[in-house]
Amino acid sequence: MQERLKRAIPEPRCELDHRSPWELLVATILSAQSTDATVNKVTPELFARWPTPLALAEADPAEVEAVVRPTGFFRNKTRLIQGAARTLVAEFGGKVPQTMDDLLRVPGVARKTANVVLGVAYRVAAGIVVDTHVQRVAERLGLSGEHDPAKVERDLCALFPRRVWIDISHRLLLHGRYVCTARQPAHEACCLFEVCPSAQGQPEGTWTARAAAEAARLAAGAEDAGDGANARASPRRAAGARRARNS
Repeated sequence: MQERLKRAIPEPRCELDHRSPWELLVATILSAQSTDATVNKVTPELFARWPTPLALAEADPAEVEAVVRPTGFFRNKTRLIQGAARTLVAEFGGKVPQTMDDLLRVPGVARKTANVVLGVAYRVAAGIVVDTHVQRVAERLGLSGEHDPAKVERDLCALFPRRVWIDISHRLLLHGRYVCTARQPAHEACCLFEVCPSAQGQPEGTWTARAAAEAARLAAGAEDAGDGANARASPRRAAGARRARNS
C-alpha cells in the first residue's frame, strides 16, 4: 500500500497556503468544517491586515469576523484564532511552540491541528493527522475500525513506522480528498483497488497507470474539490488532459 501511495503522491504536501508556523496554525484552525481552497482565499487578507500574533490579538473581533466569514462558523473561529494569538503572546513569546503538550494549551488546537503544525512546519513526527478524509480512508482500507479520531490515530501509528508518519498523513488525506471521496469514491481509478477490501467494480488499467493519473491531478494543482467530480477523473481522461495541456 505504501508503495502505491508513494507512486500516486510522490510529494505529499499540505494544501493550506502559509509562509510561517503562525500562518499555518491559523489556517488549520480556520479549515475546520471548510475547505483548504476557501481558507486560502481568506488568509491573504487576514495576514496582510494582522500579520503577527500580537496584531491579531489586538484586532477588533468584528473586523476579523468579516474577513473569516467565508470559512463558516466565523464567530467561533474568530474567538479561537484570537485566543490562540493571545496565548502565543502571553505564554510563548509570540512563537508557535514545537511540542505536542505546549500546542495543546493553545485555544483551537487539538491533536489534528497540532500534528499538522508539528509535521509541516517543524518536521516533528508526534503522530498522524486524522481528519475526516484520513479516517474514511483508514476505515475503507481496514486499517482501523475505530470512529474516534484519537483511536484511529493510535491504530495508524501502530501500523506505520514513525519515520513515515508525516508523509503518510498527507498521502492518506490527499487520497481521500481526490479519489476515495465520501459520496462517490472513484473505485475504478484508485491505485489501491487490488489491496482495498472496500473496492467495487473493475479497475481501469494497471495500478501504476492509476497512480500516475492521480499524481498528474495533484501536480496540476487540482482545487480542493472535496467530493466533487474532479475526484472521478479516470486514468484515461487524466492522460487525455495531460496531452491537451502539452499540445
